[in-house]
Amino acid sequence: MCGIFGAVVGDRSPLAGPRDRLDHVKRLFELSASRGKEAAGLAVASEGELVVYKQPMPAPEFIRTARFDQVLGGRLSAFIGHSRLVTDGAREVNGNNQPVISSGIVGIHNGIVVNHARLWAAHEGLERHHDIDSEVIFALLRSHLKAGRDLPQAVAATFGEIEGAASIACLFEDRDVLLLATNNGSLYYRVDRDEDTFVFASEAYILRQFIERGRLNGALAGDRSIAVKAGEGVLVDLASLTVRPFTFAAPPPVPSVIEAAREAPREVIDCSPELPRAPHVRRADHVDLDAISARFPYRPTTSSLRRCTRCILPETMPFIDFDADGVCNYCRNHRPIALHGRAALEELVAPHRRRDGGPDCIVAVSGGRDSMYGLHYVKKVLGLNPVAYTYDWGMVTDLARRNVSRICGKLGVEHILVSADIGRKRANIRKNVDAWLDRPSLGAVPLFMAGDKAYFHHLTRVCEQNGARLAFLCENLLERSDFKVGFAGVRPEVVDDDHTYTLGMKSKARLIGFYLREFARNRGYLNRSLADSAMAFGFFYVKKRRDHNLFRYIPWVEEELVATIRGEYDFELAPDTTATWRIGDGTAAFYNYIYHSIAGFSENDTFRSNQIRSGAIDRARALALVEEENRPRFESIKWYLDTIGIERDLARVLETIQRAPKLYREEAR
Repeated sequence: MCGIFGAVVGDRSPLAGPRDRLDHVKRLFELSASRGKEAAGLAVASEGELVVYKQPMPAPEFIRTARFDQVLGGRLSAFIGHSRLVTDGAREVNGNNQPVISSGIVGIHNGIVVNHARLWAAHEGLERHHDIDSEVIFALLRSHLKAGRDLPQAVAATFGEIEGAASIACLFEDRDVLLLATNNGSLYYRVDRDEDTFVFASEAYILRQFIERGRLNGALAGDRSIAVKAGEGVLVDLASLTVRPFTFAAPPPVPSVIEAAREAPREVIDCSPELPRAPHVRRADHVDLDAISARFPYRPTTSSLRRCTRCILPETMPFIDFDADGVCNYCRNHRPIALHGRAALEELVAPHRRRDGGPDCIVAVSGGRDSMYGLHYVKKVLGLNPVAYTYDWGMVTDLARRNVSRICGKLGVEHILVSADIGRKRANIRKNVDAWLDRPSLGAVPLFMAGDKAYFHHLTRVCEQNGARLAFLCENLLERSDFKVGFAGVRPEVVDDDHTYTLGMKSKARLIGFYLREFARNRGYLNRSLADSAMAFGFFYVKKRRDHNLFRYIPWVEEELVATIRGEYDFELAPDTTATWRIGDGTAAFYNYIYHSIAGFSENDTFRSNQIRSGAIDRARALALVEEENRPRFESIKWYLDTIGIERDLARVLETIQRAPKLYREEAR
């Protein structure tokens, strides 16, 4: 998830001179910032010191600080750098940022250790100083070294205990070695012994761009980077640049000269500033959610609204009508999903199977159940070598990130995360939510999600950067929710059977017209998020997509899917709902509360209705499910409001939603 990178630098290296070194290291930070923009850090090893400098700021700002130039200005033998996407540990406490300092090890980590709390509890002798999950890796590594293991053995033992994806790099106070190790393959390096340079990064593309833009020659400029594969590590001698690969499965039992202890340990110096502001505490920590639940009680509408006698769509569904038997037009016009089939899928992937070790395909993963199962299927059933891709626009929840880390770590799949400017994206969401609360309109609710549509644009770029011509989305076609544009006056239509959200040209024009009128009626939408909204429309409805929907080829079977991800990958559930759908999307709890409060139904009702039509469940089962699934998720709603920075408290927001005119008679409740 985060970006990690670094180099070992000899006397003849193009990175040896202070001025050239600054340019090259800054370039690595700029290239790696796509993977995380919330903090940045650097560690520099010289003969007698190991200096750490980190700040809670994006890499482009970090590399312009005077201290950055000072830390890199002297003679050095190696450096490691980090561009952070925050998961565990508030960035406002610099100890939670990376590089992490633990027992004389200075390390950086890409991924999430999902069992770090259990590991700290199981190893009472380990000293914990901060909240960040990465700290346990380096504490365990030192513990295993103290127990008499050499570095490869200690690494194997450490990775044998952690759960979740992890790619690490670290320097030591007592060893002249750089260590790289990974359990999911998100590490690449190049080495030129003649020019005294070893350089590594999280992605092959980042490394390639670093070499090309820096006009570095020799072996560094070769066609291919060397992949550190899942379950492997590399030791690099800081003096000779000797590279010693090893595997976790069979680490060599005898210590080698390459990792011999130094006569005099380096002094570890942390020159990061003490930050004046206190760690951010969400207001959710101080809200009595039980009192909120009592004040805003859940009133199910499963029996109070007229509903289709075949499915469960209510009378408030846009463009709905019922025949004499009470069957809705959505059921009457239903077309069964005709799957292409497994044979067609095999035919699709056959030309893309690579023999050079590169990725066969890119699989877009959100941390939700469908994409987690899709990655499993592509890797384990189809036998492809995929790279997982996530676009984090600020509303990917920590739970979703942990689930991605779980499956990528267990499958040994490289994970490329493209991070937006999360602060800016969340500010854009806040502006649109504030505008909506001033003048509620169901048709305008999708403006909250405009910022995530660059997901499709970056998927194309990740394919190009990795030389993969095949991309998979894992869209369950039963998830069509036409009511979202229906409330904007656009009739449902299916112009592309392969994807869930498609519109014809006339419908796109109507949708644009609705938003223009909405902007004229509510000037609060005329803010800097307009660029996001315009690009979202283009990415979502206009740009030609080259991805393939896995569930257009294979059946989507809920029980099988959930059993697989729960049983094989310990897929984590949300604490505030029994559902497994939409729990990784930080926006869903809020917008579904709006839809259910005002229209009497949500995405759950349309999804379960589609399942009824497909023959997956019966109507009685669907009604029972949505009555439970539509319960307000106040904990998630509070997280959402605090995360985007809404100043109105939870009760005021809920009151506004409850006061909005309903699409049904109040007494029907």
